[in-house]
Amino acid sequence: MLTVLIATHNGAYTLPSAFEAYCQLRPPAGGWNCVVIDNASTDATKEIIHSFMNRLPLTYHFEPGIGKNSALNAGLSMAKGDLVVFTDDDTLPHPDWLAEMRRAADSNPSFSIFAGSVIPRWEIPPEPWITSWVQKGPVFTLTDPSQEDGPIRAYSVFGTNMAIRADVFQAGYRYNTSIGPRPGGYAMGSETELTLRLENAGFAAWYCKAAMVEHMIRKFQMERGWILRRATRYGRGKYRMEIQQQNADRKKLHGIPGYLLRELVKKGFGVGRAKLSGRPAELFERRWVFNYLLGQAMEARAIHRELQLARSEKLAKKGQRSCAG
Repeated sequence: MLTVLIATHNGAYTLPSAFEAYCQLRPPAGGWNCVVIDNASTDATKEIIHSFMNRLPLTYHFEPGIGKNSALNAGLSMAKGDLVVFTDDDTLPHPDWLAEMRRAADSNPSFSIFAGSVIPRWEIPPEPWITSWVQKGPVFTLTDPSQEDGPIRAYSVFGTNMAIRADVFQAGYRYNTSIGPRPGGYAMGSETELTLRLENAGFAAWYCKAAMVEHMIRKFQMERGWILRRATRYGRGKYRMEIQQQNADRKKLHGIPGYLLRELVKKGFGVGRAKLSGRPAELFERRWVFNYLLGQAMEARAIHRELQLARSEKLAKKGQRSCAG
């Protein structure tokens, strides 16, 4: 038995297409079930999920705590079997998806993390600048089409199509709720944070190309503004997961390393020069880099505020104990 785990927030637009694709799945050896965590949706998500329950092995759970990682952690307690397969509410599996993921897990017993391929399902044909200028991995969560079966690093595993052995979660590992999708601004990379943590703990990852899904890329996700905001979230995630440790001893202003502030000024001037040059490809690239660095600065500031709050709370508790004594 394996469990597919999906967290959804207001997924009424994409869930019907996703579940129709699920109805075409070839069952994997040992069978499967699907746990759908409704993360405080206010649209018709609940009704849509229930409308498919007579066609799919679905379990519905409502999680009021906002945040994708909180929802996924809640769903892990309902997972059955030896393998937990993660995907999203805007993802359409190919018919052999689960059978191939099951085969990969059974054929590679020394590996604990498994990734499949992710290809695009464009809502409208992409304009040439999207196919030429945009980084497909961080922006649209698409895998490298040249990647073949074999061991991979944890940062190449995408939450849109990944599986983790259940015994990993039985050992106590969970998603970090301080990162990941939620209303407003956030640091992206919640699944990457988990897989990197697991890799550092000795768990290895395997890529299975035949375990394929299609990620719906909607019209609004092909707009320049959305893509550049994605760069900011990407920078925030990178800083929290990797870069902040490198800056532990650097001089900072309100938590932001001095070198990062200087780079932002430098890249800002570069954006201005690119605007004057009239070269749109160069302007897009420079704006992407600027927003990526801006995201790092935002996350550095956010971490600084978190540390200040933690220190204040610690001092307050210490003061309470002193008064009690």
